[in-house]
Amino acid sequence: MNARPLSSRAAVRIGAAALAAVVIASGAVLAMTRPWQGPPPCPPGAYHATASVARRWDDALLDAIRRALPNPPVHARNLFHVSVAMWDAWAAYDPTASGYLFKEKLQVGPCEVGAARNEAISYAAYRVLSARFLKAVGADQTLSEFADLMDELSYPTALTTTEGGTPAAVGNRIAKAVLEYGFADGSNEANGYASPEYASVNPPLIVALPEISIVDPNRWQPLQIEYLVSQNGVVLPSGVQQAVGPQWGHVTSFAIPSGGASGVPIDPGPPPRLGDPATDALFKSQVVDVIRDSSVLDAASDTMVDISPSVIGGNTLGSNSGRGHATNPVTGRPYAPETARASDFYRTIAEFWADGPKSETPPGHWNVIANAVSDALEPNLRLAGTGPVVDRLQWDVKLYLALNGAVHDAAIAAWGLKGRYDGARPISMIRYMASLGQSSDPSVAAYDKEGLPLVPGLIELITKDKTASGGPMATLGGNEGKVAVRAWQRNNTEGPGGSRVEWILGTTWMPYQLATFVTPSFQGYVSGHSTFSRAAAEVLTGITGSEYFPGGLSEWTVKAGSFRIDAGPSADIALQWATYYDAADQAGQSRLFGGIHVQADDFTGRVLGSTCGKDAWAFAQRLYTGR
Repeated sequence: MNARPLSSRAAVRIGAAALAAVVIASGAVLAMTRPWQGPPPCPPGAYHATASVARRWDDALLDAIRRALPNPPVHARNLFHVSVAMWDAWAAYDPTASGYLFKEKLQVGPCEVGAARNEAISYAAYRVLSARFLKAVGADQTLSEFADLMDELSYPTALTTTEGGTPAAVGNRIAKAVLEYGFADGSNEANGYASPEYASVNPPLIVALPEISIVDPNRWQPLQIEYLVSQNGVVLPSGVQQAVGPQWGHVTSFAIPSGGASGVPIDPGPPPRLGDPATDALFKSQVVDVIRDSSVLDAASDTMVDISPSVIGGNTLGSNSGRGHATNPVTGRPYAPETARASDFYRTIAEFWADGPKSETPPGHWNVIANAVSDALEPNLRLAGTGPVVDRLQWDVKLYLALNGAVHDAAIAAWGLKGRYDGARPISMIRYMASLGQSSDPSVAAYDKEGLPLVPGLIELITKDKTASGGPMATLGGNEGKVAVRAWQRNNTEGPGGSRVEWILGTTWMPYQLATFVTPSFQGYVSGHSTFSRAAAEVLTGITGSEYFPGGLSEWTVKAGSFRIDAGPSADIALQWATYYDAADQAGQSRLFGGIHVQADDFTGRVLGSTCGKDAWAFAQRLYTGR
């Protein structure tokens, strides 16, 4: 192999490493370890001139997640472990705060604390991230971004020592502790996070065919897709889904109880089940709700709705009972109406909260939201909304510890239930029940007690009069006696207007998702989106001291024609939320309009996420104060 000349960046990096080695050997860093002194006035440091190093490493991690194969529990864990590394580096230079894994205390002069923290945080984050993404999709670009950030910060990556009291050594020591902790936390990182003990009881559902074979309709069924692509565009080698993370309930948590032998830290009980006398009716009604949600995605509909916080939000936990907010508590004025076509709005929330196309997954999405909140509050950053103003670095490391501890626990709690109950997804539920027939009337054709309930205008039997020329089901001729549903149908129209809702065979029903994705590769019960989002909302409410977004309103505009799944929206759609809870609830609701969850998945996930978020915020505060 021929040696290549060093790039200028590499040469600078090696030169800096050599200089650092000389500095360490000469003892010039002794000033960094002298005893604590009183706080003389310190000149403004360069480390205050831009975004905090914690924020910069969080942004770099989000970029890495967007390139990698989407895996919500794994990325929640990466976010948490990097947050632990940064927090422990910050706390090492604080006489009161408690580190999570790293308990050493380093003493430096008061004017040197900021620089020491920046350096220790950067080495800790760099080492953890470089190890975690070494074999990830997009690793070349990702590792280069990490190294570039170290260069920008003037920290030589070749400085790998873990010995001594220099900030670099402290950071490297913290990273070593975090990585060793990760190899023993139950995630099976050493084997690519695989779960060798899991096997689906159901054969794959071939999505392209109108037939279905199921052993147990209450259990998850993998999908077989001819061209299987992850949500962020990574082509997958097999057309058959493999379950992601069914062992995750055994992973070591931050603040919630251990999952124990069962791998279920928090157990609300099973989801509704088809054929169960106690919950069969609820199961069927929730399946009908998903079909009904699909039926309102018609791009041809001109129905208008108010999508402002004046009518949306304010739900009690685990429900959609809210009727909006009377006034903005910050301005004291009512929220202005914001009207949109209903089909545009429902498709917009399905697409927005899906976190594509460059998906940072829901845990990462809530980091993006949290960073925007922090930017809006700066410089008036007060923990829990009270007390003295803190600098941005302190705010960020404390925010990330609590936030990412919460979403990490949310992954453990949610995936523990996915592994325990192995819940089915709507595509299997609907197609299977439709294949059996209808369950409403034993005196009518195609009756089966586990079939789809008949709902006029939504779920009906196909008859000759309906398939006759000019009839509502004319395209379904030859399928008389089977069950049809009125639902969104991909690519059944030309032009910019988007797909239409029409009568289709129930056995061909599809969720509002990309044809190459269809449904996530893990069980339905409970919704990860709902659990992650409520957990994050609880932390943001706790750390800001208010459930309301800064100014009492947050808004994100989805541009006309920007959909990936369908054509649309027909006009710009301004998504608005008054509170963090409103945004979290919408994230959960979006999965029903997207056709990949039922209400039990959503509501139970919200309640579960609330526990994870509150526990994480309470525990993080104890670490902040050293209690």
